[in-house]
Amino acid sequence: MSDIIKEEEFAKEELNAEVKGEQPEENKMGVMPMNRLLLGMSLPMMASMLVQSLYNIVDSIFVAMLSEDALTAVSLAFPVQVLCMAVGGGTGVGINAVLSKALGEKNQEAVNKSATNGIFLMLLSSLLFFFVGLFFVKPFYNMQGTESAAITEYGIQYLTIVCCCSIGIFTQVTFERLLQSTGKTVLSMVTQATGAIINLILDPIMIFGLLGFPKLGVAGAALATVIGQIVAGCFAIFLNQKFNKEIHISFKGFKPDGKMIAKIYSVGFPSIIMQAIGSIMNYCMNQILLSFTDTAATVFGVYYKLQSFFFMPVFGLNNGLVPIIAYNFGAGKRSRMLKAIKLGILYAEIIFIVGMLCFIFIPDKLLLLFNAEGDLMEMGQVALRIIGVHFPIAAYCIILSSSFQALGHGMYSMWVSIARQLAVLIPVAYLFSLTGSLSLVWWAFPIAEVASMIMCTIFMFVVNKKTIRNIPDNA
Repeated sequence: MSDIIKEEEFAKEELNAEVKGEQPEENKMGVMPMNRLLLGMSLPMMASMLVQSLYNIVDSIFVAMLSEDALTAVSLAFPVQVLCMAVGGGTGVGINAVLSKALGEKNQEAVNKSATNGIFLMLLSSLLFFFVGLFFVKPFYNMQGTESAAITEYGIQYLTIVCCCSIGIFTQVTFERLLQSTGKTVLSMVTQATGAIINLILDPIMIFGLLGFPKLGVAGAALATVIGQIVAGCFAIFLNQKFNKEIHISFKGFKPDGKMIAKIYSVGFPSIIMQAIGSIMNYCMNQILLSFTDTAATVFGVYYKLQSFFFMPVFGLNNGLVPIIAYNFGAGKRSRMLKAIKLGILYAEIIFIVGMLCFIFIPDKLLLLFNAEGDLMEMGQVALRIIGVHFPIAAYCIILSSSFQALGHGMYSMWVSIARQLAVLIPVAYLFSLTGSLSLVWWAFPIAEVASMIMCTIFMFVVNKKTIRNIPDNA
């Protein structure tokens, strides 16, 4: 009942503030009933993430129509794309947590500084990947050791365009995080959906040369992707300027603030490392699988496209969850913060159980999306059934890792990720590969996730003792 009264009071306050052109005294993240708040903030982002995962899958479906070599080339590009997303997404997590905490503390100066310094870091990151695209893509593909020269040629075309035009994805991610940090997740969803829809429309046109457009093949897929990202990034800038009144962005007399950048990276750097580790893991797994056959690496790439259909909505849930936890942490509302974590785990489990059932019972239907036949179909079914077993465990680990970041213990998330993807997954996969059994290699994924679950549980006890117990409960 008290939650309902608080929500009604907040709604009246917000309405009065809008009439007067002012900001409400309390952000909705501090007063709205938690289940409604979490769903209200997360569902739009989950929906947009679903759209993004759909266009990732459709992107590969169109490329698969060209040839299996083209599909393999795009799959092998994934480690570098993951690294790009690691830098953008990790920095965004840092901006999100620092800005939301400053809002909870009602520190407007810190809110503004976190935003402007975050945008500055975004520009530096896009410049870094521009040079990666110019100088490192060709050596990267030459190191792959594939059986087909066409795979290398296709891959260089695709990845050079994606890296050199990364300003789009960095702009999109950064300004979406600013919207998310103040609870404007519907607007964030609109920008994500915009980029995804543009990519979906342009993919067949540019790949196959429809409507009078030249047939560009794999390069067309890359161009469709970056155009969608650039348009979405520009749209996100517009929405922030128009509607995000809680953040005042101005670069007049701007100088990088070392302390604020350190705060952003104290939260974001572990996230960058975690996702960058994913890039290393992808590269190492590709090398292990290429020792069997190019098709085995293609199966791994297809798995990553398919699993994103379930992982991306959970990441959307996380995007709504992190600012809620950080805000209530800053506002000293322990019970609301704990309720958010518990609800996050519940909803993540529901999503991943559905994913596990799909991977176990209809893997052939999923693989047919990529024109799979012969070895690709046979290997793929075995891989999906085995790897899908670990999904429910992953749900628990993902939510706790995000909670560590929001509470200022991002290093714990980093250690969990290092253990799962490098210290356990790769060594186990390599040792199993020595048996000559490709099927055995896939079991490295569930084994690594069990190790992650154990570490997350231990770290949660530590965080509870160090931080959570000391938070006042002003809810």
